Amino acid sequence: MLQWTRLLWRVPSDGNRPTFQSSFSVVFEMIAPNEIPLSQRVSHDLLPYVRKPGQYIGQEINGLVKPGDWANADVRVVIGFPDTYALGMSHLGCQILYWLCNHTPGVCAERTYCPELDAEQRMRDRRIPLFTWDSRQPVGDCDIFAVSLQYEMVFTSFLTMLDLAGIPFRRDERDDSHPLVIVGGPQADNPEPVADFVDLVVMGDGEESMASILRVYKELQESGVRRRDMIEELARRFEWIYAPGLYDVTYRDDGTVRAVTPNSPRVPSVIQRCKTMDFEEAPFPLRPLVPYADVIHDRIAVEIMRGCPQRCRFCHAGYTKRPLGLRSVDKIVEIADSMWRSTGIDELGLLSLSTADYPQLRELTQAVAERFHPRGVNISVPSLRVDKMLANIPQLITGVRKGGLTIAVEAANDDMRRAIRKKVTDGHLLDGVRAAFGAGWKNVKLYFMTGFPGERSADVDGIYDLSRQVSEVRREFGKPPASVTASVGWLVPKPYTPFQWAAQPEPEYFWDVRRRLRDLSRSNRGAVKVRMHNIERSGLEAVFARGDRRLSPVVASAWRLGARLDGWDEHFKSDIWKRAFEEVGIDPGFYAHRERDADEVFPWSHLNGGPPTPYLRRQYEDVFRQIAPSDGVELPVLSA
Repeated sequence: MLQWTRLLWRVPSDGNRPTFQSSFSVVFEMIAPNEIPLSQRVSHDLLPYVRKPGQYIGQEINGLVKPGDWANADVRVVIGFPDTYALGMSHLGCQILYWLCNHTPGVCAERTYCPELDAEQRMRDRRIPLFTWDSRQPVGDCDIFAVSLQYEMVFTSFLTMLDLAGIPFRRDERDDSHPLVIVGGPQADNPEPVADFVDLVVMGDGEESMASILRVYKELQESGVRRRDMIEELARRFEWIYAPGLYDVTYRDDGTVRAVTPNSPRVPSVIQRCKTMDFEEAPFPLRPLVPYADVIHDRIAVEIMRGCPQRCRFCHAGYTKRPLGLRSVDKIVEIADSMWRSTGIDELGLLSLSTADYPQLRELTQAVAERFHPRGVNISVPSLRVDKMLANIPQLITGVRKGGLTIAVEAANDDMRRAIRKKVTDGHLLDGVRAAFGAGWKNVKLYFMTGFPGERSADVDGIYDLSRQVSEVRREFGKPPASVTASVGWLVPKPYTPFQWAAQPEPEYFWDVRRRLRDLSRSNRGAVKVRMHNIERSGLEAVFARGDRRLSPVVASAWRLGARLDGWDEHFKSDIWKRAFEEVGIDPGFYAHRERDADEVFPWSHLNGGPPTPYLRRQYEDVFRQIAPSDGVELPVLSA
């Protein structure tokens, strides 16, 4: 009998610390990869050679896939998250789809994530295909590869996953042996920059759409319908499915879109959103997966409300997540109790776009406190709007972790907040943090954004001034100033919002803002720290947020040049993207820094994802009526 546990030292050539290599791996290297089960190849030829191997183990607590499920399933689904395991396991939407699919008769759904760079290289070197985390099946063997596109910077990770799975990038190069590649999520509201790479796009909510797709796919499969014919059939049956290959785009001489029209008479000219009509009873993971490795949000999370009544003018989700969906207090507590009992995780997140706007928040926080505080469970309430509502809810104040309070202020002055419809005044903000400091908080993080149309230098200086005021409020309680972090992001105009016509300022403007805030911070050494987002990456986000399908070759070129995990500071390389745009011959400024004409046809004009265009245009024009005249200091006024 071979002694599989004998360990050998393996010293890497790069001089890093040695790793252990089992004797199985020595034998393994002498055998052709296709003769060894994929599961064993992952265990013995991948895990010992990567950092953080715990994120690739899979088979987590509360997994729903049992031995034999994959082989015996009528429909095999892989739910893909095009980013690292740490982010993917924190994403509630993927857990919902995983739960829904595996509670559908005849369906087996497994999960996959984008490997980190060291694992990707090892997989390529050892010819290990992208695998599922549940039972380590080749992703390319599934029937449906469903990928959630959460934001613009996951495009190259999406291509990494396709490539490792052996699925051709371009949809027109796939045949009946390949799975259907279906994308959803926020970025699916304008999927045109990745139109070349996807078979189908689902607009809107995932619960209703996934259940319907599974039902019809099984029906078509049993009828012997070929994969290529399923694409058109699914697009014909469901008004919320968009098949980019069945639509042609024409352009004007100035480079803008002339029209997007179907090239098949069987599909609609306009795609609608899928909406969950009964949010109270929508499928939800009562026994969520428990990760083996560190993740970004290690908590049980309940979505208490879908949508936001505020409609801040820059917020894509506020305009597209309609109608507002609510769960009852009893339902939320019931779900949370089941999740806690099945996981033992000691933090509960009450999630929504704007938790403060949940109409029964007082009753909810009281019920949650009564049930979970005796158990030592911390209550996390992100997305709070700090105004009189927060100050008037003592149950909420006393029920959350006291380490830090996060507040989305967005703009420093009241008139600019009115212009962007952020319903927070300086008075409300200071009253809210006063109540928080009185209840024991000592750290505050304030989110700001710059680059709004009509922005003045006073709006930039005000970021530091307001942050300092918040810090000083804590002195009223005989305490030192609060530690305040002002996190500053750059405006990325989004589809389906009033700012879809706005030009993102040129990078030089943001560099000026950056220098100005750093100078203020250095000259006033105190409890306020200013942190700012990556300017080049925000510019790229602006390109893809409102881009068209001519950008697909740019994404592919950047990937081939080495772009990987672009959402992470340590991996993003702006020079790669510059080379990719040059290779394809596209000016990114055309998409990011150009003001749109009032009657311009957008790349997503055939996708009915939000309010009517005339309404959004009126909202955009109102922005400039709300802003007081400039004070005339150094920074230029941003105008329409």
